[in-house]
Amino acid sequence: MKLVRYGPLGKEKPGLIDAEGVLRDLSAQVPDIGAAQLGDAALARLVRLKPAALPAVRGRPRLGCPVAGVGKFIAIGLNYADHAAEAGMPIPKEPVVFTKAISCIQGPDDDVMLPKGSKKSDWEVELGVVIGRTARHVALKDALAHVAGYCVVNDVSEREYQLERGGTWDKGKGCDTFGPIGPWLVTRDEVPAPQRLGLWLDVNGERMQTGSTRTMIFGVARLVAYTSRFMTLQPGDVVTTGTPPGVGMGRRDARGQPAPRFLRPGDVMTLGIDGLGQQRQAVVAYRAG
Repeated sequence: MKLVRYGPLGKEKPGLIDAEGVLRDLSAQVPDIGAAQLGDAALARLVRLKPAALPAVRGRPRLGCPVAGVGKFIAIGLNYADHAAEAGMPIPKEPVVFTKAISCIQGPDDDVMLPKGSKKSDWEVELGVVIGRTARHVALKDALAHVAGYCVVNDVSEREYQLERGGTWDKGKGCDTFGPIGPWLVTRDEVPAPQRLGLWLDVNGERMQTGSTRTMIFGVARLVAYTSRFMTLQPGDVVTTGTPPGVGMGRRDARGQPAPRFLRPGDVMTLGIDGLGQQRQAVVAYRAG
């Protein structure tokens, strides 16, 4: 089942995408797609609905983040060995955990705004994991049962703020618009093998990232179990699981010399994950307000 939230910012309605790709309105069935709708029982009730009996939504409305009221936006760094290598950092012995501010969350096709004074904003296609059941000190074997579903995330990052300004990574990760999520939440029953998904990202039509979740250092189950040791994961929380190689910070020229490429106003990012849909963001300059 592919769950969405559609409509103007702050006024999104719940919906689903049927087998033919038609957007169907769910607002008569549920008030939103949030914590209360992400448990197994609630999702099972939605699965029993007949999509053809739901109203079709006309046109191509804006899609918002497919999860309402995200409480925590947890991110994992350096979770692909080849990405750690391009970043010049050692392969971590334990997952690198940081947070992205929930104020950075936006729809999958909304503009990405460069922060004021930014010179090193970068892209990162990632597999997002949406929690469906409260997870606290979860055993590895039980971890995936706490997942409601999966989605595409672009973990947009300002590298100067992240790496050159001291302290934690968080200040380069949570800038406004730096958390596109969606286009939809695909429930876990439709993603039986989360470690077999291809990921890709283009900038202005040029392929920058190509990877597979097969090459994660720490898989989804391990990340859910591990993170739940340090904080309670609650329904509606999102864990984004790291990016494959090909980020702008790690680019090299034909001679193998560093040749970083960062985002500029006018750039367009397109990205996707097998079975989870695609995103498209235009990059715009900072604007106040």
